Amino acid sequence: MTIAVDTSVLVDVIRGDPRFGPASRDALAGALTSGRVVACDVVWAEVVAGVDDDVTVVSLLRQLPLEFVPMSEDAAREAGRAWRAYRAAGGQRSRIIGDFLIGAHALAHADALLTRDRGVHRTYYPGLLVIDPSAG
Repeated sequence: MTIAVDTSVLVDVIRGDPRFGPASRDALAGALTSGRVVACDVVWAEVVAGVDDDVTVVSLLRQLPLEFVPMSEDAAREAGRAWRAYRAAGGQRSRIIGDFLIGAHALAHADALLTRDRGVHRTYYPGLLVIDPSAG
């Protein structure tokens, strides 16, 4: 099984978030033992942006058996369609297209998405299995 990982889970683990860190760490460890774990370019960039020391965080990401799998053209197009549908349904611009890119990437390149941000993914990518470590 291939599982895509979202920014929220990686940042929980890297920062040692007291509320979500343990569940995210356990879910990530479970994903790593069940098969491939991939992260797209958007997740990679968001994780680096969310942590002050990007050299250390990139080193940590490379220590994980985490594969960097860039966005495909088809996934990017699907993200654009989903975000356009979201906006047409009254969605606010506060929900950035990055969330849709991550979901579309997971749909195209993985069997599931490990994320705490499950709402947009379940609504706009109904065929995507969403695993929420904070729900358990």
